[in-house]
Amino acid sequence: MTFTMNDFLIYFEAARQRTRRVAGCVPEDKFEWTHKPDTFSPGDLVRHLAVTERWIWAESLHGRPSRYVAHGRELADGRDAVIAFLDRMHEESLDLFRTIPDDALTTRCPTPAGTTIVVWKWLNALLEHEAHHRGQLYSLLSMLGVDAPPLYGMTSQEVRRRGVAPD
Repeated sequence: MTFTMNDFLIYFEAARQRTRRVAGCVPEDKFEWTHKPDTFSPGDLVRHLAVTERWIWAESLHGRPSRYVAHGRELADGRDAVIAFLDRMHEESLDLFRTIPDDALTTRCPTPAGTTIVVWKWLNALLEHEAHHRGQLYSLLSMLGVDAPPLYGMTSQEVRRRGVAPD
């Protein structure tokens, strides 16, 4: 099977929509809440996803250095503004991702660590990064006592009820 940039973009868009759904569940008055000092708030997490996608991944795929320098409230403040910022950075990134030809997926690009990595592996790291921080959003929602949407349409309780016990 041949993996194409379009395959990645379709999958990434679905992953991003899952992240947006979770971020949208954070109450407005808890968007900048942290459970202890020097940790990400939900707003920090969403801004971090926005700027790393745009200023690390989209730049490195074009052979340019990271431009990620901040993820604070100075970039966007308030749940709606932060989610709009996430959407804007995502669109800018997608515009840059779309210019990467399929044959470049097996070439190498720079990382912020000063090493290089195969482009398709670097794109996979973007997906893992997104999933990692989405998981943190789920954990923060749990700490806040806020119900979050099931990841793929069913809760673990629903999956267990439909399951058949192993022999």
